[in-house]
Amino acid sequence: MHERHPRVGDSWRRRFDSLVLFTPRRISALPGLALEGDPRGYPCKDEMGDYLERYAARFSLPVVTGNGVARLLREHEHFLAELDDGDVISSRAVVIATGAFQRPRVPTFAGRLAPCVLQLDATTYRNPAQIIGRRVMIVGDGATGRQIALELAPRHSVMLSAGHRRNFGFQRLFGVDTTELALRSGLLTADKASVAGRLVRVLNVTPGLNLQLRALRRAGIEVMPRCIDAEETRVALADGSQRDVDAVIFAMGYDDDTTWVDIPGATEGGRFSEQRGISPVPRLYHVGRDWQTSRASGLLCGVAYDAETIGDHLTHRLAGTTRRRTPRPC
Repeated sequence: MHERHPRVGDSWRRRFDSLVLFTPRRISALPGLALEGDPRGYPCKDEMGDYLERYAARFSLPVVTGNGVARLLREHEHFLAELDDGDVISSRAVVIATGAFQRPRVPTFAGRLAPCVLQLDATTYRNPAQIIGRRVMIVGDGATGRQIALELAPRHSVMLSAGHRRNFGFQRLFGVDTTELALRSGLLTADKASVAGRLVRVLNVTPGLNLQLRALRRAGIEVMPRCIDAEETRVALADGSQRDVDAVIFAMGYDDDTTWVDIPGATEGGRFSEQRGISPVPRLYHVGRDWQTSRASGLLCGVAYDAETIGDHLTHRLAGTTRRRTPRPC
């Protein structure tokens, strides 16, 4: 296993300072090692980074840090991974586990903003101290954009450019975390092709009533229409209006970073090609994809089942046989 960052868990540590998971510690751990602390409490991003480092040490996982894969090739029946330091590793199979948060989306109009306008995204924003001016436009109103907006609101004039309708629900019901309730009931692990799985995907409820638009407005955040263009120090909105800004934070989600994979059929349209983690390229697999098999696939509580499924498929493929496995809850 190769990790480009200096330490295991650095991908978590490098998120914005105030990030806290919306899943409690009880269901935010990997098999075999519990998260320390109140099981009903919510871990912060540094806690998760340290936990993953402890996990790797506890089970003596062969993780090589500070040396990522710069390019992945396929020659005949083997894969060749060219590393950052120039070394090359040959293998019969590869599992890509780069996660769902790879390359932040930034619109093309960002290039038309003046140099004096500070531009950040969900990977470069750390805390309010970075923002010098007062007028901040946040482009993208998912959970991350709304959390950042709330953090900036006490000391800045914050505008949030909203997109499509989003559903935010209760964090806890009757004293129990709602994500944990969804896990217990089987909704979180319902196969994406099932009726329950399709319903969960359509509703797409994120815990946190404090992130609803009316709550943001009460916090002094100005909710704006979709941002469609920019010029110098102004941004243009879908209703035809324009606003002056000192800083813009893009929180529009993420795309796959496929630039390092140089294998025909492994990608399509800038995204990885896969079905339930299985690539059309023989012996190339994925783990940690959003909705790989269920809503839980993108969460720590669900990755174990997907990893086991892929491991089972990989083992039989390398042994010269294939076997279909019926999806089941984690």
